Amino acid sequence: MAETKNMAIEKTGGLSLQEQRRRQQMIRAIIAYIILALFAVIFILPFLVTVSTSLKYPQDVFDGKIIPQRIISPWWYNFFGRTEMNIPKLTYDGAFFAGWSRQGITPFAQYYINSIIVSVAVVVLQIITCSMAAYAFARLRWPGRDQVFLTYLGTLMVPGVVMMIPVFIMMKNGFFLNRIFPFIPQFSLIDTYPALILPGAFSAYGTFMLRQYFLSIPASLEEAAYIDGASRWQILTTIIVPLSKTAISTMAIFTYLFTWNDFMWPLIVTNKDSMKTLPVGLQAFQSTYGSQWHLVMAASLIVIFPLIVVFIIGQRYIVKGIMMTGLK
Repeated sequence: MAETKNMAIEKTGGLSLQEQRRRQQMIRAIIAYIILALFAVIFILPFLVTVSTSLKYPQDVFDGKIIPQRIISPWWYNFFGRTEMNIPKLTYDGAFFAGWSRQGITPFAQYYINSIIVSVAVVVLQIITCSMAAYAFARLRWPGRDQVFLTYLGTLMVPGVVMMIPVFIMMKNGFFLNRIFPFIPQFSLIDTYPALILPGAFSAYGTFMLRQYFLSIPASLEEAAYIDGASRWQILTTIIVPLSKTAISTMAIFTYLFTWNDFMWPLIVTNKDSMKTLPVGLQAFQSTYGSQWHLVMAASLIVIFPLIVVFIIGQRYIVKGIMMTGLK
C-alpha cells in the first residue's frame, strides 16, 4: 500500500490528491476573480468618468484623462460655484446653487427637499401598511385569506405604466370624492405632495416580503403574548415588528432607492418647479446646462450621493434580509 501511494505521488509530481484539489480550486478561484474584476471595471468605468468630469474645468472635460490635473479648485467651482460681486444680485453658477440668488431658494435645493420629503414619507407609509397587511396574511385566519393574497400578488404582474393613467385621473379628480360626497367640492392633487406620495404608500412586493418573514417567527411567542392578554395590535408592535427589523430594514432600503430614483410618475404629476423631485429636476438641469458637462456630472453626483451612503450603511441588511425572507 505504501509503495502504491508513493508511486502515485511520484506520478503526480510529488503532490498528494488533496493538494492537487487545493491547487485546482485555487486556479479556478483566481480565474473567477479575474473575470469578476474585468466586469467590475466595465461597470465602474462610467462612474469614474462621471467623478473625473465633475472635477475638471470646462476646458479640461474632453482631455481624455481619468485623473484630473487640478481637483480642489474645480471641485469647489463645479459643485458650489463662485460669486459674482460686480453685478447687483449675488448669484452662483455651480451645480447645487445654479440659478440661486438672494431673492429665493435655488431650484436644485428645492428638488432635493422634495425628494427627501417624498422618499421618507413613502418609506414610513409602506412600513406601516405592509407590516399590517403582512401580519393579516401571515397570522390572522379569515375566509378567503389565501385567495385574496394570491390576487394581491397578481398585481405584481401588471406593468406600472398601465396603471399610471387611471391613477393620474384619480389624482386629478381628487379620488372622485365629490361623486361619493356631493358636499365636497371637486379638487385636484396635481402639483401636491399627496400626488407624489400616496401611489407609493402601498406595495404588494413589500407585503409579500414581510409575510414570508413573519411566517418564520415562532407562533409560540405570539400565543404566549395572547394568553397574557395582549391584543393583536400589541403583538404586532411589540413582538412581530421588533423581531423583523432585518426584513423591514431591507424593504425600507429598497423602497427608498426606488422612490429616490423614480422619474416617470413625478414627471407626470408635477408641473411647477417647486414640486419637482431630483430625477425630473436633473433632466431639466441637463436641458439648461447640456453643453456644460462639468456641471451636469457634478449635479449627477449630488443626486446619487445619498443613494451610495444608504447602500453602504444598509448593505448587510439587504443581504441578510434577502437570505432570510424566503425561510418558512
